[in-house]
Amino acid sequence: MTKLTGAQVAEKGLTGWVFLLGGLQTRIRTGDFATGLALVNAIGAVAEEKDHHPDLDLRYTHVDVRLSSHDVGGVTGRDIRMAGAVSAIVAEAGLALETAGLSRLELALDTPAVKTVLPFWAAALRLEHTNSPEVGDEVTDPAGLLPTIWFQGSGSEEPRQRWHPDIWVDPAEVQPRIDAAVAAGGTLVSDAEAPSFWVLADPEGNRVCLCTWQDREA
Repeated sequence: MTKLTGAQVAEKGLTGWVFLLGGLQTRIRTGDFATGLALVNAIGAVAEEKDHHPDLDLRYTHVDVRLSSHDVGGVTGRDIRMAGAVSAIVAEAGLALETAGLSRLELALDTPAVKTVLPFWAAALRLEHTNSPEVGDEVTDPAGLLPTIWFQGSGSEEPRQRWHPDIWVDPAEVQPRIDAAVAAGGTLVSDAEAPSFWVLADPEGNRVCLCTWQDREA
């Protein structure tokens, strides 16, 4: 299967789904646990029929669904079709898909000593070291529960930035989040790489990047 870019996913015109860090995501407000469990069972039955299984996170009042083709490390036509099937199940249950506020977290470590510090973080957090031409060195959680840590080469001059979060959001979420962060005392440090990412800082100078799929090849 061919991995789709963010632009190709956007062209599909999916309603109620966002493309975040290589996967399609949605949230269904169920109101209670029993309704959520019934929804998970219905989605699970269809997933078995299609032999393509989403990640499901059942909470007391909502269910989060994430779709990705693990064999190619991203979204494919299988995920687009499965998203349509999940949407139909949700509609039949009298519920609705929700995307507001959805995001994905990665952590970036800015360091001049990637090869030296990477094994420590893999060991301390019991993550796996992965490497690809697209993203370089990362440590990832096979269970998908802890955020991925990626390593960004930097200079050694002090003082310097070390850790920063990358928050992946839907493009429509960027400006409201920037406005809220600035209103809360933060600063927009740079939009030079927009719409790929924006750099923000809190009042003490700690930085975070708001990232989207835009202007990225995959």
